[in-house]
Formats: sequence, structure tokens, C-alpha cells
Amino acid sequence: MKPVAIFRHFPIEGPGYLAPFLDSHSIPYQLVKIDANEALPARADYFSGLVFMGGPMSVNDDLPWIAPALALIRQAVRDDIPVLGHCLGGQLMAKALGGVVSRSPVSEIGWGGVNVADNPIACDWFGELSNFEAFHWHGEGFTIPEGAALLLSSPYCENQAFAMGMHLALQCHVEMTEEMVKAWCKAGAEEIANNPGPSVQSAEAIQTNLVERVSALNQVACRLYERWISGLMNKTTE
Repeated sequence: MKPVAIFRHFPIEGPGYLAPFLDSHSIPYQLVKIDANEALPARADYFSGLVFMGGPMSVNDDLPWIAPALALIRQAVRDDIPVLGHCLGGQLMAKALGGVVSRSPVSEIGWGGVNVADNPIACDWFGELSNFEAFHWHGEGFTIPEGAALLLSSPYCENQAFAMGMHLALQCHVEMTEEMVKAWCKAGAEEIANNPGPSVQSAEAIQTNLVERVSALNQVACRLYERWISGLMNKTTE
């Protein structure tokens, strides 16, 4: 089986829970460290799937790797190679597929509820789950590309996730581990302080009941990842 490519854009925003999930399903993966100036592959078909993680930059920034990443996403979608995006990764997918990424009215940082959309595609991804507590850390948002279906919404961000066939884009974070949450709170202390308001939690509030919250989030991530890797399995049997 070809490996899944996981693109990391910032050192503390790695694959998180996704890594042990793939290990538990015996799915090989290759971490591509964009933050360490590793080059993006020229072709998507070197891999069974592509995963784009988060990062503090904007997809609208003039960075040398963004255009190749957008091209790689379009290539993967064209060739039915499953793509998965987390936060910045979801924004990359949205932009690559014709959506618009722009500044949100407010930043959304911390734990907050998201509602599952009432449509058959959302039901396919989430089953009977109607809402859950997700982790958020973003100041921009995306529009839903033509041909994609809205999956999730929150009070501060209408478009929290979309699916287009086997491809899944998330604005919220489902990949979090306890260690990642703690590291982000430490690194993002200034950002939290500079964005007061009900949509931004304090570091103390974010880390309250952390074990239970992360465990519940892992269960949601497990369902989404299992649905996503079914596209990998189907692809390898062709």
C-alpha cells in the first residue's frame, strides 16, 4: 500500500491523534515537514491519500509552498485520491476547490460545540451524532466550494466542515491530543490575550477537564478517520 502523505506546516501542529490511528490500522504514512523546508511532492499519485494539517499562516499569504499545495489538492481530487484537511488544511482544500478564505468576524479559540448538518452526506460521515464539542483555533474561515456539502456549523463559524465525495475538510480540530492542547496554549498565550471575547477561552479554561474532553474528541475523530480511510481501501483494490 502506498503511504498517506501528512503535510505539517508548523512544528507543534503535527498529525496528533491521526498518527496512532493510522498505526492501529496498519496504514503507512510519510510526514512532510513544510516547516522544515521539505519540498512538496510533484505528484499526488505517489500516495494513497493526502492530509494537510494546521498552521498559523493564511492560505492567502505569499508563501512559496501554497501554490504547489493547491495544485496537489486539485490533482488528488481529479484522480480520486482522498484528501483530508484540518483547519489550515481545510482552508487549503476550500481555496483549491473554488471556495474563498477570508478573515472571520471573530477568532474562535478553545472548546466549543458544533452542530452536524441535517443532510444525507453529513449523516454518512457522522452517523447519529447531532453535535459534539470540538477544539478550535482559527481567525479565518472558508466558504463551501461548489459541489461540496456542509457538514458542521458553530455559533461563531457557520462553515466548520465540508465533504466532497471521499474528501473531507475541517475548520475545527479533531486531531488534538492532551500534549498538543498544552503546547498550543503555551505558544498562543499572546494570541489569547489579544482576542478577548466569548469566542476565545483562557488557557486555564481550555485545559479544564482536558483528559475527558480529548478522549471524547478522539472518539469523533476515530469515526471520521475510519470513514476517510475507506476511500484509501477502495482505491488500493482497483
